[in-house]
Amino acid sequence: MPAFLRIYSDRTLLVLLLAGFSAGLPLLLVTKCLQAWFAVSGVDDVTISYAALIGLPWSLKFLWAPLLDKVVPPSGRRRGWLMATVVLLMLGMAGMSTQSPLTNLNLLVANAVLLALFSATQDVVIDAFRVEALTPERQGAGAASYVMGYRAATLLTGGLGMILADRLSWPAVYLLMAMIQGVGLCAWLLMREPPSTPPATWRSAVIDPLGEYIGRRGLKSALIVAAFAILYKLGDTMAGTLSTPFLLKAAGFSQTQIGLIQNTYGLAALTAGVVIGGLALPILGLNRSLWIFGIGQALSNLAYVGLAHWGGGVPALVAVMTVENLCGGLGTACFMAFLAGECSVAFAATQYAILSSLMAAGRDVLSSSAGVDKVHYGLSWSGFFLFTVLAAVPGLLLLPAVAPWRLNAKPPTE
Repeated sequence: MPAFLRIYSDRTLLVLLLAGFSAGLPLLLVTKCLQAWFAVSGVDDVTISYAALIGLPWSLKFLWAPLLDKVVPPSGRRRGWLMATVVLLMLGMAGMSTQSPLTNLNLLVANAVLLALFSATQDVVIDAFRVEALTPERQGAGAASYVMGYRAATLLTGGLGMILADRLSWPAVYLLMAMIQGVGLCAWLLMREPPSTPPATWRSAVIDPLGEYIGRRGLKSALIVAAFAILYKLGDTMAGTLSTPFLLKAAGFSQTQIGLIQNTYGLAALTAGVVIGGLALPILGLNRSLWIFGIGQALSNLAYVGLAHWGGGVPALVAVMTVENLCGGLGTACFMAFLAGECSVAFAATQYAILSSLMAAGRDVLSSSAGVDKVHYGLSWSGFFLFTVLAAVPGLLLLPAVAPWRLNAKPPTE
């Protein structure tokens, strides 16, 4: 087997594939699927936009990440917490199947926040396992395996979920997804606890991870990395916040068309982008991958501008999903490898949680203003998506500081 493919052929990467599926299943259930459920129920665009704040636990998970590092359940520090979060996610999804935006919107939102909380906790566990179980040269492959599983789950929820919602109901979809979430238990059964030592004290669990990172990076450099983590995918996520309402209300596509094209074909294209990105990392090197794929994912939002301005029906939507998701997948693969490379194995859970929380802040907090910005500035849909391209520029301007082109390093391939 070629050296650049050999890194994909072991048990740890299979565990990451299954764990990625478990981690990806809740995401669209509290974002795009919930947006669609709100939209067909008559909820207004501003409320739908603010619903992005449901994902706030992904931005705050660093607050309880030290607990996951310090407290060791009976079946292991990573395995025990993984099992607990999978079970809680199953119960949370089943709970959402009993609610409706028309009769108990507040209760539905509260349930969705709990679902995001359990999912964010599971992310901390899986991210720490990936950093601890893989050597630095295999982090790209680990990121690709994880994201392949993650996107397969979002393909299932966004594709099959949308189609079934047109034929059954959204409560039935959430109940079905609660049963499918049990796949996470397969990852738990196959997972081998990685060799690592829990922090001896709460100080070493809470304070030392941040102190070690700042000491290693320097305060100025650490702040620049923090800003980069927030801004690198901001344009991409801002477009995603209102893409489903745009396709339903303005472009005139049905939930079935969106399920098949945006959330099935589109997510397959995104998964292909992640796989290609994982294979390209050893060839291009991390720094140049961040440049090339970052610029690509920013410009890909221009495809939405074309769809909003000229239309074109199903063929145009297929083209938009190809460009937008392929470029987004490439950017995701290299960005996750970058975040993993910033972490020390000794403080994997907390340090990765801090960095990925900053990324989630860009996705869930800053992008939640998308609907307000569109209404406040009177933007057309094409104007809004052009604005999302400009929103990606600040993150790209930080590339010379965090990933200089000339200092590009290619990791070994085996």
